[in-house]
Amino acid sequence: MLKAVLFDMDGVIVDTEPLHRKAYHLMFDEVNIDVDNTLYESFTGQSTINICKRLVDHFNLNDTPEHLVSLKRKHYKYLFTHDEELDLIEGVLERIKDFHENGVKLVVASSASMIGINQIFERFNLNQYFTDKFSGADLKKSKPHPEIFLKAAESTGFHKSECMVIEDSTNGIKAAYAAGIFCAGFKSKNSSGQDYTLANVVVSSFEELSFSKHESFFINSI
Repeated sequence: MLKAVLFDMDGVIVDTEPLHRKAYHLMFDEVNIDVDNTLYESFTGQSTINICKRLVDHFNLNDTPEHLVSLKRKHYKYLFTHDEELDLIEGVLERIKDFHENGVKLVVASSASMIGINQIFERFNLNQYFTDKFSGADLKKSKPHPEIFLKAAESTGFHKSECMVIEDSTNGIKAAYAAGIFCAGFKSKNSSGQDYTLANVVVSSFEELSFSKHESFFINSI
């Protein structure tokens, strides 16, 4: 029986990827580095600090990772307030309400900073539906390490077999797989170049994950 759902945030709950992409590329311009699409897509699902550490190593920069993080967050903060593209993923609010009304515990497990998570939750009034929030930026290991999903599952009080992860990135799906938790891969239009091979089920709309339909894919997989 499905008792808890662990949501990734970026690309699953909210469409922040266009804003993050703009903020990262503004930061790349500031430090004068050329990040191609292949390298950029490999960042999906990782925390900002780990991405910036990779950039410093890859481009042999004199800047610290922390400085790159501050530049990126400066641009994202401006875009969050002024950019009109920011919106919830189509169908996700209905699914969140559906799970919540059926007694399923909801936890967010995102690589975003807790500040970023709280900004989104306050803007779209999501706190009322979720019992807990976990930020990968606060943990020792980033996705694809399973730490964040193991901690999120533990927080629900339910066994891993009673939990489901919803992820849209290669790194997030690998993390769920490593944690031994059922994973629904959400094929977002903004998650290009991602590998869904390790997901237990792949969907392209939240209607496919409705509580009334979950037995057809979730229970039969256990």
